[in-house]
Amino acid sequence: MYSGTAKDIRKGLTADCSKCFGLCCTALNILASNDFPINKPAGTPCMNLQSNYSCQIHSKLREEGFKGCTVFDCLGAGQMVSQVTFKGQSWREHPEIREKMFQLFPIMEQIHEMIAYTAEALSYDIPADLSAELQEKLEELQNLTELDAEDLLSLDLVVYRFTLNELLTAASDCIRKKVMGGLPRSKNITEYDYARADWMGRKATGKDLRAVDFRGALLIAADLRNTDLRAVNFIGADLRDADFSGADLSTSMFLTQMQMNSAKGDSTTKMPYYIQRPRHWIN
Repeated sequence: MYSGTAKDIRKGLTADCSKCFGLCCTALNILASNDFPINKPAGTPCMNLQSNYSCQIHSKLREEGFKGCTVFDCLGAGQMVSQVTFKGQSWREHPEIREKMFQLFPIMEQIHEMIAYTAEALSYDIPADLSAELQEKLEELQNLTELDAEDLLSLDLVVYRFTLNELLTAASDCIRKKVMGGLPRSKNITEYDYARADWMGRKATGKDLRAVDFRGALLIAADLRNTDLRAVNFIGADLRDADFSGADLSTSMFLTQMQMNSAKGDSTTKMPYYIQRPRHWIN
């Protein structure tokens, strides 16, 4: 697979709310917190969801306390469930599919996330054998999205995640080692390992953190302004309120739109090609 094709697949995984039946506003459980002012059980429509499946406070979600809504991103899972799995049938007009549709939304969201990571990995300059394994995995995951509702509900996604994680780690290590070779810092890969590290509130302004592994790390409210984060692995990292103003994330790996939406940044933050600058960032 050409890297350009993989990039197109990754970039194409974006939500199109006009083709979804408000699944993120209905299927998910919401607990009152700093991100939401209300409790809403899974399967219950949000009080702000209108009959045309649009949000009546969309332009002022943050002002109304619905910060979490501006962070969430389904990677296109909503329209896939709505338009492909259920062939354009809505849960309002066809109440008999309501429960299954709501159950399937988070499942499809996970599949799309795995597709996103796999396509991104294939866009890198990695060994041919690893590329072949990832391409096989990508095709397998894409085929899952075409399954009917019953088959999707019976999937054991843990199995898919386990095998994919090994391939993604191999791709990340390959890219990171290449970058390490040109750095003045130590070439010992263990000295770049901050996987699952607790960096909550850490001050790291202006540091060169290229090729660091932040898999699953807690970076909540970390000060990463003007930081060089190229070739950094961010898969599964918690970036809530981390400040990336002026930072270089242009070649950071395995970032998601939701991670960036939960963070802070500005007009000078450099981001990967597939990330859209959050509208609530200061320009």
